[in-house]
Amino acid sequence: MNIVLTILLAVQILSALTMIGLILMQHGKGADAGAAFGGGGAGSASLFGASGGANFLSRTTAVLAAVFLACTLGLAYFGNLREAPGSGSVLEGVAAPAQPAGAAQQIPGNTPGLAPAPAPAASGVSAQPAAEGAAQIPAK
Repeated sequence: MNIVLTILLAVQILSALTMIGLILMQHGKGADAGAAFGGGGAGSASLFGASGGANFLSRTTAVLAAVFLACTLGLAYFGNLREAPGSGSVLEGVAAPAQPAGAAQQIPGNTPGLAPAPAPAASGVSAQPAAEGAAQIPAK
């Protein structure tokens, strides 16, 4: 299976690079308008002739685009076959997060099944003494 993927990937890369080169060698539609007024006399007698180059390059580009598309579809198909059978989701392999150690302890003043105890008033002074060495923010 890895050999098929490697071959498809190599063909796709080669077709993409060749297609880039062919597209850069083609001249745009605006170049023909300039040649009609005498501006491109030397460029029209190119390697492939007056119109043969455009047909050859555009047909070759179309064939390479079809090869590129076929390789892309093949890579997508064979890439999905590489997954382990029965794996439907990426998240199935993730372990459930462990509960923190302090989460299971009961907060003093709370009884299971009853509403939590009311918080002390926010007057700037705490109802319980601060632990020794704990940082306190001074009130303004």
